[in-house]
Amino acid sequence: MTPVIRRAGSHALLIDLPDLATVMDWHAELSRSPLAGQVDAVAAAQTVLLNFACAADATRAVSLLRDLSPGAASDVTPENIVIDTLYNGEDLAELAEMLGMSTEALIERHTSTTWTAAFGGFAPGFTYCVSESPLDVPRRKSPRTSVPAGSVALAGNFSAVYPRESPGGWQLIGVTEQKMWRSDEQPPALVKPGDTVTYRAVRELAGDVTPPAAKRPAAAHRPVLEVSNAGLQTLVQDLGRPGYGDLGVTESGAADQSAARAANEALGNELGAAVLENIGGLSLTALVDTVVAVTGAQAPVTVGRRVLQLGAPVLLPAGSELTVGAATLGARSYVAVRGGVIAFSELESSATDLLSGLGPVPIRTGDRIATAPAASSIVGAVSNPVRVSELDGHTHAELRVVAGPRDDWFTEGVQALVDTQWTVTEASNRVGLRLAGPEIERGRHEELASEGIVAGSIQIPANGQPVMFHRDHAVTGGYPVIATVVADDLDIAGQLPPGATVNLRLIEL
Repeated sequence: MTPVIRRAGSHALLIDLPDLATVMDWHAELSRSPLAGQVDAVAAAQTVLLNFACAADATRAVSLLRDLSPGAASDVTPENIVIDTLYNGEDLAELAEMLGMSTEALIERHTSTTWTAAFGGFAPGFTYCVSESPLDVPRRKSPRTSVPAGSVALAGNFSAVYPRESPGGWQLIGVTEQKMWRSDEQPPALVKPGDTVTYRAVRELAGDVTPPAAKRPAAAHRPVLEVSNAGLQTLVQDLGRPGYGDLGVTESGAADQSAARAANEALGNELGAAVLENIGGLSLTALVDTVVAVTGAQAPVTVGRRVLQLGAPVLLPAGSELTVGAATLGARSYVAVRGGVIAFSELESSATDLLSGLGPVPIRTGDRIATAPAASSIVGAVSNPVRVSELDGHTHAELRVVAGPRDDWFTEGVQALVDTQWTVTEASNRVGLRLAGPEIERGRHEELASEGIVAGSIQIPANGQPVMFHRDHAVTGGYPVIATVVADDLDIAGQLPPGATVNLRLIEL
């Protein structure tokens, strides 16, 4: 079988495969023997998405994949996971009636089935499981805004457990107290692709199924700053947590990573040290003499009456206040602290992922910021790397895109996308930028099976208005992706506030 290989931006490839069994074979092979530069492999119903460290690695992988002949995934000895379940779900009785069976028969069907973990997605620890004789379960017509953690659910041919409270449209048939996700364990997901799962009916549950909330920094580190005003949003960010896509974890990290690196460079920190990412302005009071640097959006930065240069290190004497004003051009400011911000870490990263809930909670007014001991590196001013401009009084940018992987689903292909100047809407955030403009018409109207997406994927939902996914995107998506922003331009997208305009320029790799 010769797979269909599609480019998914500059750093990723999407492999089209005929069925889920073949997907599992390919995912198992590529997980056992990753290709050069492969960061992770994300399986879905009919595809495998491969993320690579650079564009050259992705290009070299194309010819290797055409010659790949994976063995059966069953060659790998799976772990069998038993999930104790109290069958009291809100949808149990109605679903049983819909399927033409009693609730007892549905429970028996669910517990007597050996389920195979096919792929992760949606959320960390959420694993799609299939069986050899699946039910065909319709999703709810109206998804719930909140599904409790530990809910055992069915949808389509799949069974899964919601690892944390989240929205969801699956049919709820029961609940378990078993923790599906523990970031302090290896592997962090209880159920991994390739494992088998058996549900065991129980009469009661003794424990608490609510997962612990994200933690704040431990008090052992010396605080150096106090947040006197956290602005609209202040988050701890570093360069993210790559390599966990098959467990439902996206990379996350600073929206403008060039700006975050530059702020650290000015202070002699490691370039990937944690920083503060801010929207809407920020005020910090020095508890001790502290050296900081601010980069990112064009914004007034002051200490008292002194106006500071972006990218320059500055000493804050104890008791003084650093104020970063609201952006006049761009969206996000970055504050690095000498030694690097110390914050709660999950999967070797202190990045706050707003969609999955991983990492530190958002910074609040009154919080204290701690740092690690400073290295003895040279400190000096750096150039602020923001690459946006002003057009008609608003932030403007041009982003390079690669067609596909699903540009053939649209009447005019990618041309309608690149012929338009789009406006960023108020509904935009770190998960994605929603763009307003002419409706993009689809030439194909069948439902697309969910498949892996990357930061920069431009998905076209039913309303024809593009959604450009960013750092905190979901691992998989269910609408066709018409084009993908190249990885080097994601930092530019991170500086586009609501009201900004953006043009997309098509390139070939």
